Amino acid sequence: MPKSPKTLILTASFLLSGCGAPSFNLFGAFFPAWMVCALTGIVGALAARGFCMITGLSSEIPHQLAVCTAIGAILTILVWLLFFEL
Repeated sequence: MPKSPKTLILTASFLLSGCGAPSFNLFGAFFPAWMVCALTGIVGALAARGFCMITGLSSEIPHQLAVCTAIGAILTILVWLLFFEL
């Protein structure tokens, strides 16, 4: 329990402050970086599904939903690391 109102206000200000998420200017508006990464992952997962359907791997790979989801997650993380963390 905080001892004084000043301590309570100081603690609340630290807890309520934003972290300053990375964003970039696109067509005059600021978009959060995680949104671009998520869209890249979704497109990558759909592309992986299309590739598996075209090549016939869909009948050979078990649990294809999990595989395509994992590919999308890997692409999302790679885009984040390559473009926003390095």
